[in-house]
Amino acid sequence: MGWTLGRYFFFRYVTITIWFFVGLLALVFLIDFTELSSRTTGVPGFTYGTAFAISGLRMPMIMLQTVPFVGLFSAMATLVSLNRRYELVIARSAGVSAWQFLLPCCIGALLFGVLSVGVINPIAAHAFSWSERIETQLRSGKSNAASTDAAPWIRQKTSSGDTIIGARAILNQGLEMANAVFFVLSPQGDIVERKDAVHAFLRVGYWELQDVKVFRDGKIQSMASDRVPTNLKPEFVQERLARPETIPFYDLPSKIEVARSFGLKANAFAMQFDSLVALPFLLVAMTLIAATVSMRFARMGQSATMILGGVLAGFLLYVVTVLVKAFGVAGFVPTVVAAWVPVVVAMFFGVTFLLYKEDG
Repeated sequence: MGWTLGRYFFFRYVTITIWFFVGLLALVFLIDFTELSSRTTGVPGFTYGTAFAISGLRMPMIMLQTVPFVGLFSAMATLVSLNRRYELVIARSAGVSAWQFLLPCCIGALLFGVLSVGVINPIAAHAFSWSERIETQLRSGKSNAASTDAAPWIRQKTSSGDTIIGARAILNQGLEMANAVFFVLSPQGDIVERKDAVHAFLRVGYWELQDVKVFRDGKIQSMASDRVPTNLKPEFVQERLARPETIPFYDLPSKIEVARSFGLKANAFAMQFDSLVALPFLLVAMTLIAATVSMRFARMGQSATMILGGVLAGFLLYVVTVLVKAFGVAGFVPTVVAAWVPVVVAMFFGVTFLLYKEDG
């Protein structure tokens, strides 16, 4: 296949992918903006400009989750459109095999995955953290506001006693908490003091609390700031509290290495890193799955059943990927195996089917 024809197929795939991505972005933004506005309309200080900014900052993170589906649908749409215009028929009659005109689509899918990991992921991590900070500040005046995600509780042990720590929102990759609560325990395990802080920051050797209410012996005392001693390391807190999605791809290897140096497994961070590394090849697998149902001659008709089967196969691959990823995070299987097995199986399925259909 010549350079001109290969470039034509490549840019056709790129154009359709961009349209799918932009269209889905607009739809997701409209849904998220409407849902966020309905939840925060009664919050003091709410403005539609603030809701617009929060939804806009969330978009890279949400779109990163939809990348496999964009790759699947764009590959199917590209091949179906080429078939309906009889361009694949002409290419076949000129001696171009299916593997040759699929190569530009696979290269486009691979580059789309690399762009998603190398560019969209770091932007999404920083933008999502920024959106959480803005939403937390917006909700700070409403103590009964529900958080978007339930933060886990942690328990620290110090020479002065144990402390149980929880928060409504986790910010700055786990090093900052909003609407935090600290339960100070006696050596016998009884709660002797409770401290509610609007913000809590992890410093070296202590938690810095701001705008604090202290409950002790049936009395309430308000304080501008306070400190709670701790021996927790930032790496431990990040491994326990931070969401792996909020850490940029380029920072994950150092986070994993430091966490493991403290004896932590860091499975969540390792699974996130391995999944991102495998994402470009997952898109190639999605392209091969799309090819198995989208390359029939136009005059033979595009079977709706076959196309629906391709869509279901893509969704099934995504579900299996998420399921195996959960096993990797739990430590039942190595994270590298959990990230790559679905991709390899899907590629073998697509290649085997195409070999059977195209090469006999």
